[in-house]
Amino acid sequence: MIKTTKKFAFLLLLSGLTACGETPVEDKTHNGDEGVTQQAEKRPDFRAIKDVAQKKAAFFDFLRPAVEHENQRVERERQFLLELEGKFKSGANIDSESLAYASKLGRVYQVTLNGDAVTPGWFDEMLKRVDVLPEELVLSQAANESGWGTSRFAVEGNNYFGQWCYRKGCGLVPSARTSGATHEVAVFDSAYLSVQAYFMNVNRNRAYTDLRDIRAAQRAAGELIDGAKLAEGLSRYSERGHAYVDEIQAMIMHNNKYWRQG
Repeated sequence: MIKTTKKFAFLLLLSGLTACGETPVEDKTHNGDEGVTQQAEKRPDFRAIKDVAQKKAAFFDFLRPAVEHENQRVERERQFLLELEGKFKSGANIDSESLAYASKLGRVYQVTLNGDAVTPGWFDEMLKRVDVLPEELVLSQAANESGWGTSRFAVEGNNYFGQWCYRKGCGLVPSARTSGATHEVAVFDSAYLSVQAYFMNVNRNRAYTDLRDIRAAQRAAGELIDGAKLAEGLSRYSERGHAYVDEIQAMIMHNNKYWRQG
């Protein structure tokens, strides 16, 4: 039997949300690390920090634990898939518990099994989706979308990635929302849950297929997953298209001294 983690991030899915945000419904069985999920209580007042370098360092240090936590979760899920794929390719028996966990992961990442069986195509698509996101990419987008943690949506809703929701009352109504529009900006109980939703958005939403293809190509070539390169797959995250990609890449390069290596 392939060992599975008891703290599986079973993020049951999702009512409708998009581009700058498709947000998973919070799964009450996945509480994460207590120190991470209680970040809101320790959030610095970013608006009060006037020194630019100090504000950047405080912002990155605040969100980094959540990014690390999510990447650790994804790495556990990916390792399970790689071990299961190895058993499948070798013709070894796959026990019912492992198959049930695979099915659950498939539902979470929106790649359902063909009947009750894993297939080569299923593994290919799952391994494109279940993979890490470099901190420099995640933190740069968070800084860009939240105005370094000072936006109304970050302060009032723990939303650092501009993610939308579409049920009335699901979030905060943008003050400049276009007449006739119905979207709201999603509200999260903690900064960690905002990061979690961002990960699931980028790793599942069809708008970011290009990003996942770039990442898969880097994996196949034995390269490190590069955040600046992955940003090329984010042209649909913003109405600004490639100008947005250029901005994120510039932020990654400009703030290079803040990124942890390895």
